[in-house]
Amino acid sequence: MAGPLRAEAINSSPRPRPRPRGEGGAAPAKIPDAEGLVAAAKLTGAIGYMVADAATGTVLEARGADQMLPPASVTKAVTALYALEKLGAGRRLSTRLLATGPVQGGVLQGDLILAGGGDPTLQTDQLGDLAVKLAQRGVKAVSGRFLYWEGALPLMPRIAGDQPDQVGYNPAVGGLNLNFNRVHFEWKKAGADWQLAMDARGERFVPQVSMVGMKVAQRESPVFTYKGGAVREDWTVAASALGKGGSRWLPVRLPGLYSAEVFRTLARAQGIALPGPAAQVSAPSGQELARAESEMLPEVLRGMLRFSTNLTAECSGLLSSGLRDLGESGAAMTTWASESFGISPHFVDHSGLGGASRISAAQMVSLLRLAHRQNRGLKPILRDVGMKDGEGKVIKGHPVKVMAKSGTLNFVSALAGHITPPGGREMVFAIFTGDPARRDAVPVADRESPPGAESWIRRSRLLQGQLVSRWAGLYA
Repeated sequence: MAGPLRAEAINSSPRPRPRPRGEGGAAPAKIPDAEGLVAAAKLTGAIGYMVADAATGTVLEARGADQMLPPASVTKAVTALYALEKLGAGRRLSTRLLATGPVQGGVLQGDLILAGGGDPTLQTDQLGDLAVKLAQRGVKAVSGRFLYWEGALPLMPRIAGDQPDQVGYNPAVGGLNLNFNRVHFEWKKAGADWQLAMDARGERFVPQVSMVGMKVAQRESPVFTYKGGAVREDWTVAASALGKGGSRWLPVRLPGLYSAEVFRTLARAQGIALPGPAAQVSAPSGQELARAESEMLPEVLRGMLRFSTNLTAECSGLLSSGLRDLGESGAAMTTWASESFGISPHFVDHSGLGGASRISAAQMVSLLRLAHRQNRGLKPILRDVGMKDGEGKVIKGHPVKVMAKSGTLNFVSALAGHITPPGGREMVFAIFTGDPARRDAVPVADRESPPGAESWIRRSRLLQGQLVSRWAGLYA
């Protein structure tokens, strides 16, 4: 097995060979010095990067490439490879309606079970279509119970424990998920009060949600408080933060119950009366009445990489490992990456939201290069993040494609992928910047938007774009 690319012998950027003058003898645009770009970024913490020839593995430029830094959501690129190998590109994830008895005279003689299969992409509109299919089977009511099963994956109330309660990117994980386990909160000023709504909106269906409540509190801070129970979730929001109106998505901690309540509401709209939902503990069985299926796995992962959906990453990773603990599942992916690519990272989850994960730029470049040589299917589902000018703006129509995955935490920013010119040399690269100590020093309550983080991330992203542009100009 090929070992990781190393960078010990490169203490500074190698001097590129002079490029020939363009047509008419015009001198090409001056390419900035890498160290000058790093200095201008004025980032606290550490910076590690490497760019290499995708075909030969020759290291073209590197700096601090063996430093172990948080990969943030670049972890999802590793998770995508892991899921493609363990689950297979043809895999779809299903959410099923099961019946324990026959339908007679419009009444299902037995229990109706909403059974999740670990699909992280299930949306309200798909549940609405399931309700329509159930009505088409002639069901108007059930003689037994309405059950939901979420045991296809372990139930975890949140991905990471060091995030504020209200951030939608840190929802629960389970075997029955809906709307990336988020509920839509909307408020409008109404005289001296506010009109509040909690719903599970889709494009065609907008069912109200009653198991998640919201009240306005007359205070300055905190903006949100959360209290969870066995069958309810209750929020309060500071009146001073509401203004005249707005909306946002909030995380759901009881995803199976949430999904079941939304389905019950959608079924009622189709003339189907269901009792209140209850949890099914053991794996269900029965006649399948209808199902909703995810897209095939590569498309699910493409969406994960494009929108950086943490729930998709964790569901995909847990399904791949078959384990019931997120830390153990992250460790299993670590072992797999070591055995498959000859590297030694450390993953505590599959999304990168956990700040304790570590990988070096050299290791990430080695993984990307070997995955590309072995046609493992990662590059085709990466996003074209575009070539950028010196101010960080995407250059429309640029012939060089940058297929990559980015990652962001407070005071952590990363980018890794492929630089693909229309002709010439393809490159693989990784850029990791991070100040973990500064991130860890931010109180949990302030981690949605801590002072200084936005400026730090903006400078890091600008540096990433400048380095990629430099490499495309020098080595393509």
